[in-house]
Amino acid sequence: MKYWMLLFLSMTTLLHAQTTADGFAIPQAGRVFVFPRDHGSHPEFRTEWWYVTGHLDAQNGQRFGFQVTFFRQARREDGQTLHLHLAHAALLDVQTGRFVHDERLNREGWDATSSEKTLAVRNGNWSLKLDEATQRMHTAATMKGEVLLQLEMEAVKQLVVFGKDGVSLKGATAEAASHYLTWPRLKTTGTVKIGANEHAVSGEAWMDHEFSSSQLEDGQVGWDWAALQLKDGREIMVYRMRRKDGSLDPASTLSVVERDGKVRQLSSDAFAWEVIEKWKSPRNGAEYPIRVRVRFEGESFELRPLAEDQEQDGGITRLPYWEGACDVMDSRGQIAGRAFLELAGYAGDLAGHLSPKQ
Repeated sequence: MKYWMLLFLSMTTLLHAQTTADGFAIPQAGRVFVFPRDHGSHPEFRTEWWYVTGHLDAQNGQRFGFQVTFFRQARREDGQTLHLHLAHAALLDVQTGRFVHDERLNREGWDATSSEKTLAVRNGNWSLKLDEATQRMHTAATMKGEVLLQLEMEAVKQLVVFGKDGVSLKGATAEAASHYLTWPRLKTTGTVKIGANEHAVSGEAWMDHEFSSSQLEDGQVGWDWAALQLKDGREIMVYRMRRKDGSLDPASTLSVVERDGKVRQLSSDAFAWEVIEKWKSPRNGAEYPIRVRVRFEGESFELRPLAEDQEQDGGITRLPYWEGACDVMDSRGQIAGRAFLELAGYAGDLAGHLSPKQ
């Protein structure tokens, strides 16, 4: 579940046949995915994103966390369908604690495109594309004019589809859902340049690709999402849909990707999420639960952030959220892997900020 889903969704939630009232598609069970086409854009759905997060190590021992994301949103205007493209990139220098992030917003056209045939998205001078000959992905992004990411990613584990029958539910109604495709482990190499200092890096990334036409249901105020890559070869994806009364929405789930790539999905009552430590943003006063413990089936994993301040503070969208690199600690206090944690809906009323500035 990704934070920017809410940013790009209209207030319409009425269901008409298999589309929204204004004609956008609703995810259907049993969809047969065809690649490379389904790595590309799906303009029949209102909202779509390609979301890459990961950890990188330099040869000199420096460590980085990174995020590169591309979003497409469709809207009806004067009888036509228009598409907006937003992109976000962030880099955490673990050694210094410095967190740099930037964004792009353009209408579809010369400055922003997303192919319907394969993975090939671009926003300004940022890009993410699949080389079909090598099956490797490439991404590039610059931040604040001084940070440059150039990375190549290769899947070392098969693509997985989260949810039941190809549909990932986020609420009780049929429209509160997405098609959720993930590469849970990508071998990553490339360069990170900060000012005049360039670092050769290697590490692992996680990539989500979701498309949907829905929004938070009435009574839902936000969500917590985490992706864990464990040293033992497993991955864990968990999202918690939070309600206004403080309860956990039954649509919340935890999925385990086994070493052989098979996926097991656990219901909301089969796992526990415990807050260990909160951090208060000096910019907006939001309190984020940045250190948490996840328990399921007798196992326990703590997500420990590599820096407290990994908040993206709104910018064009005016929607602050926390998206950060973490270490994963096991019950003995040993490092069991690495993770990314996303915390949405802690900095005010999300529903009041549905659209970016034009």
